[in-house]
Amino acid sequence: MKKSKAAVILVAILVAFAGLAYYASIILSSTGIGEEMSIPLGLDLSGGVSITYQVMDENPSAEDMSDTIYKLQKRVESYSTEASVYQVGDDRIAVEIPGVTDASKILEELGNPGSLEFQLSDGTVFMTGDQVADAQAATTTDQYGNKQYVVQLTLTDEGAKTFGEVTSENVGKALPIVYDGEVISYPTVQEAITGGTAQISGQSTFEEAQTLATQIRIGSLSLQLSELESSVVGAQLGSQAISSSLKAAAIGLVIVMVFMIIVYAVPGVAAALALAIYTALVIATLYLFEITLTLPGIAGIILSIGMAVDANVIIFARIREEIASGKSVITAMKNGFHKAMSAILDGNITTLIAAIVLMGLGSGTVKGFAYTLMIGIILSMFTALVVTRWILYSFYWLGLRDEKFYGRAKERKTINFLQKRYVFFAISIAVIAAGFIGMGVHKASGQNSLNYGLDFMGGTSTTADFGEEYTIEDIENKIIPVVKEVTGDSNIQANKVEGTTQITIKTRTLSKEERDDLNNKLADSFDVDESTITFQSISSTISGEMRADAVKAVIISTICMLIYIWFRFKDIRFGASAIIALIHDVLVVLTVYALMRISVGNTFIACMLTIIGYSVNDTIVIFDRIRENLALKHGKQTREDLMEVANRSLTQTLSRSINTSITTFIMVFMLFLLGVASIREFALPLMAGMICGAYSSICIATELWYVMKVHLGKNKITE
Repeated sequence: MKKSKAAVILVAILVAFAGLAYYASIILSSTGIGEEMSIPLGLDLSGGVSITYQVMDENPSAEDMSDTIYKLQKRVESYSTEASVYQVGDDRIAVEIPGVTDASKILEELGNPGSLEFQLSDGTVFMTGDQVADAQAATTTDQYGNKQYVVQLTLTDEGAKTFGEVTSENVGKALPIVYDGEVISYPTVQEAITGGTAQISGQSTFEEAQTLATQIRIGSLSLQLSELESSVVGAQLGSQAISSSLKAAAIGLVIVMVFMIIVYAVPGVAAALALAIYTALVIATLYLFEITLTLPGIAGIILSIGMAVDANVIIFARIREEIASGKSVITAMKNGFHKAMSAILDGNITTLIAAIVLMGLGSGTVKGFAYTLMIGIILSMFTALVVTRWILYSFYWLGLRDEKFYGRAKERKTINFLQKRYVFFAISIAVIAAGFIGMGVHKASGQNSLNYGLDFMGGTSTTADFGEEYTIEDIENKIIPVVKEVTGDSNIQANKVEGTTQITIKTRTLSKEERDDLNNKLADSFDVDESTITFQSISSTISGEMRADAVKAVIISTICMLIYIWFRFKDIRFGASAIIALIHDVLVVLTVYALMRISVGNTFIACMLTIIGYSVNDTIVIFDRIRENLALKHGKQTREDLMEVANRSLTQTLSRSINTSITTFIMVFMLFLLGVASIREFALPLMAGMICGAYSSICIATELWYVMKVHLGKNKITE
């Protein structure tokens, strides 16, 4: 490469960065203010619309309420993956949708859920809306190439069977679709439909098809609902959460950049610039794809900034090893990127698989987390493998060619990690056992085994008119401490109803005595008119179905990761030990939640998912080096050979594991140090997860692989 070409490339990258940085700054300056060019924020950061529905059916069963809540949850996700739906009292359902301020518009679009019936031409009902799994508007073409607007119906198993029987007997006849007593469609059966999917044609516009699809989806609820009230509510955390998080991100980013430059010299400068570009790209992508940003999302992005340097660290370590082996700097760079490729791809693809499964099968915050995770993975690979590469090459061809600018790997004595493997196993078992014992003690004393928050357990919603408007910061500093005196509850959520002086406070479930005490305390402390204070029981915002979705998504993603690792490493023992190490990390962090009584709420799922992604990525890098070193043995696999390969691989990747852990920990620690209380409660177990993830990768996963290799499988080592 000529010097002039290198200069042009570097200038182009710097200009692109300047443009991205300016674009990102505009987005950040608008976010939270409500201007057009801003990232959508969740209910906890920006507020939104709250709608309460009254169930029209008498004495609705718990099963029907749960089913209706779950279906409403899936429906409102079209507005935001962070929308929440929960039960209020015995016969009301509340819907909270972040980032919107027009309740009337939402009600108009969401509609008024009512009964849906599929009838024969004589009016006999043969199927109801609860047998419809989904309805979506679509555009197709007929046999002559003309555009058609249709509604695609997907039926449940029971609905598919019923629909197949009825359509087989009524070919050529009309089957009216009736919503709340009004015929909304009058389709004619063209042929028997037995596959569980159907298509309703005849709509003149796509908007008409969308309206029909919406009515069918709304009518598929188990219960008939009527709007009781709607309002615009304020943020739960306020602007302080955003500003403190941005401050934490900025400081953490600078510290990480300085760290990289000190440790890696010229490559560190390239990594710092690539990291800045990565951060700007993440902000731009969140805005362009309208990803709703919540408290876990902010923490997840800050965490991803720390993890984004991981690929760079792998590459730079390889370059140093190549220089130490006598290669020229340019050859070392080419070989370094080439040899680091498999570890980077395997680690990120494994995590990407988890993100795709979570996105497809999860709901609520799980789906939102998956979007953020996927963005982080794709952009981090791009910046490391493309941006860092061209910056580094440009530096070299502009004159920075001496190996002193790039470093040389030091010859390290191989550390015998595996000799202490049973000590490591014993420590892990003891820590995990302490967690289960702690949960048992709490259970025996009449408490929950974990400190479940509102999102999991539900509680009591208290609404009062305070006679004057309070800011979110005032609520946090003045009202919540008073409520805490009465309830002793550390997990209190509060927001204000915009345009009024009303404030809603959500706490754990309160007894009648506690409600009376809170009633008196609010009246005495804030001169609240007691007649304006109302109490209602509310269900968890994370329903049983949502939890089941999360568990199912994690199990399937874990199986997919196991299969991928098995396929890539040609040995299921690599996959099995990686998954066991992953489960180990989850249980250790669960121990932290149990013993420190950290509230298990909405952020709990995001925290666990983050740790899963981090742990697997870390482990794969070490396994990649083991695979490489095993190949150098040309098939020799005695116990001594395997132990030597495992120890050497761990020693060779040790600096990478430590440096990546440090950069990631810095970002999360800054979040813990500068964030609001709710963010600190999320950052603390994440820090524990970072430490545990590094520990398990070095001290557990490889040791498990060795034990399995020696004792399990048809190719076990017997000599």
